[in-house]
Amino acid sequence: MTGDRWSLTGRLAVIGGAGRGLGRGAADALAAAGAEVLLVARTGAEVDAAAAEIGPAAHAMAADVTQEDDVTRVFARAEELGGAAVLVNAAGTNRPGPARGYPLEDWEALFAVNVRGSFLTCRAFGDAALRRGAGGAIVNLSSQMGTVGYPGRAAYCATKHAVEGLTKALGVEWAQAGIRVNAVAPTFVRTPLTEGMLADPEFAADVRRRIPSGELATVEQVADAIRYLACDASGSVTGTVLRVDGGWTAW
Repeated sequence: MTGDRWSLTGRLAVIGGAGRGLGRGAADALAAAGAEVLLVARTGAEVDAAAAEIGPAAHAMAADVTQEDDVTRVFARAEELGGAAVLVNAAGTNRPGPARGYPLEDWEALFAVNVRGSFLTCRAFGDAALRRGAGGAIVNLSSQMGTVGYPGRAAYCATKHAVEGLTKALGVEWAQAGIRVNAVAPTFVRTPLTEGMLADPEFAADVRRRIPSGELATVEQVADAIRYLACDASGSVTGTVLRVDGGWTAW
């Protein structure tokens, strides 16, 4: 280990949803901080390509975090690599639509990825760390929608509120074991998930109107927040949600 509180040298980070968007940004940032990274996503080609670009410290694995057997495989691989010290839960999805008539299959799909996936990976990480007698850091991806509501996003808001509740509960439950559990809650970031939404001029204007700074967050800004919560610089921070939202939730 290094004495640099911002360094992750000598630590393995498991990153879910690492093929693109915020997960890929987190993988880049943690690798740049010295971590060995295990990139996980359902699309193997994406994480294979990302790992190749990051370099020898990166490993790729195709897995579905909503499936318990897949999560078990991921953490078995992490143990082979020395055991995960960091977990980033960036796998997520959104299917907007008005609450009246909202398809139940969409509701269940959002809860499967955003909530079930986060719980399964957190539980597997915590179990492995507790068995090793090791601490660690978990960073879940929430959203400003974990604090506020927005028209047409009842399901998404419900899942992100759930992620923040999970984060706080695990932060309390595992604090004495040295496992810190936090979340990052960004405003809209231009990623493959949001590109189609932000292509609507009326929607994009409303988003900017609601952000006091008037600016979307960037992948790099969110990744920097994740790195902070993953490293020793945030050693006294647990059960907390760090909002990277340009002030959206401040008014």
